[in-house]
Formats: sequence, C-alpha cells, structure tokens
Amino acid sequence: MSTGGPPLFVVCKNCGSEVSPYITECPYCGTRLRKRAPKLDRHGQIAGRHRHRQLAPSLPRLRRGEIPGIRHESHPYATALFVSLGVIGALLWRTNLIATGNLVVLGPTGDRWWRVLSAPFIYDNTGYAVLALLVIAVYGWLLERRHGPVVVLALVLAGGAGGLALAGQVGTGLYMGGNGAALALLTAWAVPDLSLRLRRREYEGDLIGTGVLAAVVALMPLAAPSASWVAAGVGIAAGLLLGWLLTRIHH
Repeated sequence: MSTGGPPLFVVCKNCGSEVSPYITECPYCGTRLRKRAPKLDRHGQIAGRHRHRQLAPSLPRLRRGEIPGIRHESHPYATALFVSLGVIGALLWRTNLIATGNLVVLGPTGDRWWRVLSAPFIYDNTGYAVLALLVIAVYGWLLERRHGPVVVLALVLAGGAGGLALAGQVGTGLYMGGNGAALALLTAWAVPDLSLRLRRREYEGDLIGTGVLAAVVALMPLAAPSASWVAAGVGIAAGLLLGWLLTRIHH
C-alpha cells in the first residue's frame, strides 16, 4: 500500500503478514524479503536505483593565454599603435630621414590636411616625447581595457588632431606632439573617479598621481614650445566630455 509517500507496509509472500518495508527478513517466518534495506533520502523517500547526475556547468574553451577563473582581457592594440607611431615620429625628427617639416602644424593647414593627423606623433623634444607617450600608454591601455579601441581612437583624434588643428588656426607657431591626446585619455579615465570623489564615495583610482601627471603634461609648453596650450585645453575638454558621456551610459 502507498499514500503517495513511502509504502506503509509490504506483504510477506510466505506467511502473508504485513511487515515494515524497511527490513530485510520477515519477523514472523524468517523469510528473506530483500538483500538489503532500501536507502532513504533526506526527505524520507526511498531513493531510486538510478539517480540523475547533475549537469556540470558548460564553460567555453579557454582562449590562448587565458588563465582559468580569470576573465580574458583584450590586448591594447590601438594604444600600442599610437605609442609606436610616436616613437617612430621622434626618431624621424632626430634622424632627418624624411622632411618632417611637412608633417607638423605651422599655421592654418589649408589643403595640407594630413598635417593634423601626423603632427600628434612627431616630437622635437625627447623629454616631451617620453612624458607624453608614457601617459598615452598608461591611460590609453586602461581606457582600452574598459571601453575598447574605438574610444581610444576618438580621444586621440579629438585631443591630438583636433587640438593641433585649432592651434594652427589661432596661432602662428610650430606645433607637434601628443600633449592634447595624452590629456584627453588621462581626463576621460579620471572622470568616473572624480564623480565618485565629488559625491564623497569610495573610488579605486589614484587621483593624486593622475593629477600630478596631468599638471606636468598641461605645463609642457613651458619647456617645449612645440607643445600647444590650445591642444592641451582641447584635450582636457574632450576627455571631460567623452568621459562624462561614458559614465552616463554605463550607469
């Protein structure tokens, strides 16, 4: 007999007595009812012979170089490209292998529009090159990990090319280098932490170190006249704007 749960009793086939379903021999005649007593689960039910195996969670195959349990991170290809172009531009200026004067901004570019694209990667000052490329490498890498290469490209174009294009329109000097691009990347990265700091909430970034680097890059025109004040201002404005937009989108 059964009421939907475990059976209340079983009938001995030898003597016809009703006995407990959890014993192996009939207490009245000694007839063996089963080889072993049934196993019970935690709910008091008789466990079945065939248990369903739990399916193990299915995980994708590890990518090349990926460590189990750690999320795979994309490589900062865009940042590496911009840093490499800056190193090449600094070497070209030093070695005079090509006429680099046609690659920098000197007043309004006119029909030589390519100058605003090449000038951010040309450096006539070693200290200027080292500092700007260091900031581009660090903050470009951090941003590319967070948002991907498109954001890094947009900031380099806005702060670097856009800043030098405006500098050529309003000034008559010789302008080159990536101070605008460096400040755009640095500022865009710092915006989320700055917003948390203003709301007196905890943040993870190093805003003090970032502020020191930002001040040094912004004041670079004092040591390297080819670094433009206008490009620095455009870079900061572009970084603040795009960083704020990204913060609004992700939150």
